[in-house]
Amino acid sequence: MSTPATTRTLRVGTADPVDITVQDHGGDRPFLLLHGGGGTPTMAGFAALLAGRTGSRVLLPTHPGFAGTPKPAGLTGVTALARAYAAMLEQLGLTGVTVVGNSFGGWLAAEIAALNSPRVTAAVIVDGMGVEVPGHTLLDVRGLSRAELLAHSFHDPAKAPVPPGGGTGPSPDVQALVGYTGPAMSDPALAGRLAAVGIPVHVLWGESDRVVTPAYGREFAAAIPKATFTLLPRTGHLPQVETPEDVLAALLSAVGR
Repeated sequence: MSTPATTRTLRVGTADPVDITVQDHGGDRPFLLLHGGGGTPTMAGFAALLAGRTGSRVLLPTHPGFAGTPKPAGLTGVTALARAYAAMLEQLGLTGVTVVGNSFGGWLAAEIAALNSPRVTAAVIVDGMGVEVPGHTLLDVRGLSRAELLAHSFHDPAKAPVPPGGGTGPSPDVQALVGYTGPAMSDPALAGRLAAVGIPVHVLWGESDRVVTPAYGREFAAAIPKATFTLLPRTGHLPQVETPEDVLAALLSAVGR
């Protein structure tokens, strides 16, 4: 059993410090969970499941700039944010960390893996984004209605959680997301950086994902030397929300727990 999550803000770095708000489920083996454009609500339930089922220490940060949190002017781009998280793990003195990211968080997890930090031993990318693949364009979610967004993101839209206030469109954090990724939400140089990844990486993908398709996911995995690819049935772009037990089983199988 894990202890209840505590929330605190860590000041990371010295020359250009970054304040990172983190939900911390105390435990033993450490996991860093990285959310996508929907913010921490898309990862909070899975964080509690992982911590409660395994007794692991699960860290779930809010990316600076999301949910009204401050974002330093110098924190531009996904690679810079990845370096901030690597510095946070260093500051906390953690070892044997498994980084798990969904969507934009999957891009971040890939970038952290490419840094080859000695603190990180494995990464799991869940329906990630960021790699440029010819013939595969990421869905532009900015102009979609909530119904359209759910149809693209879920195998069964009825399983989508209802946001506070009901929600009628994309997450209000889309602007924060684009501030890191740019409008294209991809980086032509990312695949080259991933070629240097030295840790095991497991890529999980929902078979019904219409935001970034399974074909894109296979190309994402192919860009990483030690990556394996698993297709998850009956789930879409947010498997940790729609089929969390399947994600948990795949994650624990991937990291040998």
